[in-house]
Amino acid sequence: MIYVVGLGPGRKEEMTGRALAALERCDTIMGYKAYVDLVRQVFPDKDLRASPMKAEVDRCREALELSLAGRTVGLVSSGDPGVYGMAGLMLEVAEGRTDVEVVPGVTAASAAAALLGAPLMHDFAVISLSDLLTPWNLIERRLAAVAAADFVVCLYNPASRGRPMHFQWACDILLKHKAPETVAGWVCNVGREGEHYGITTLGAIRDAELDMFCTAVVGNVGTTVLDGRMVTPRGYRFGTREELE
Repeated sequence: MIYVVGLGPGRKEEMTGRALAALERCDTIMGYKAYVDLVRQVFPDKDLRASPMKAEVDRCREALELSLAGRTVGLVSSGDPGVYGMAGLMLEVAEGRTDVEVVPGVTAASAAAALLGAPLMHDFAVISLSDLLTPWNLIERRLAAVAAADFVVCLYNPASRGRPMHFQWACDILLKHKAPETVAGWVCNVGREGEHYGITTLGAIRDAELDMFCTAVVGNVGTTVLDGRMVTPRGYRFGTREELE
């Protein structure tokens, strides 16, 4: 049996009860080193196996071998394993040869939105700016399409040492369709040590120093700031504060 488990932001209190129960049933827990470290204190007596970035296929093959040998394996991802996580690859590698259960978790978009306020109340799109597995020209087309349709846009993996300009390039594409004063926000290290966030505008966030541990959210034409919180109205009709009082 293989459980592909989403850890959410990482702290134990932000993992779901279902995720904790699944990992408790596992003999071996494996994943990218940073994610295994998130569960090391929770499950110190488990067989914990960490591997580096870009070893995803080998990791899934090892999980399958262990499962076929009779072990129950937990393959962990941060956030939700079905959102830029390990769920799809594990199902492809397993090819039905063992039972695979996907256990969802809180993805970065949801965790970041909760800190910023309620920016994802209407239609939104999530786009990763990492071109490791997706060609940059395709990412550009997707950015232009969602911006032209006035989606709220949530940007994962905004920049890294190897691609420091991708976030600025992405903002330049969005600015072709969205006004510079469009409300935007960012969250870094959500749910982890060093968590910090801020609300600004699309024009200003372009020059923010964001990295792989950050998530940016760019609003639509209706997104506003209410009492210091980023809010995208859904369209409900209600009285003003004065009318309610």
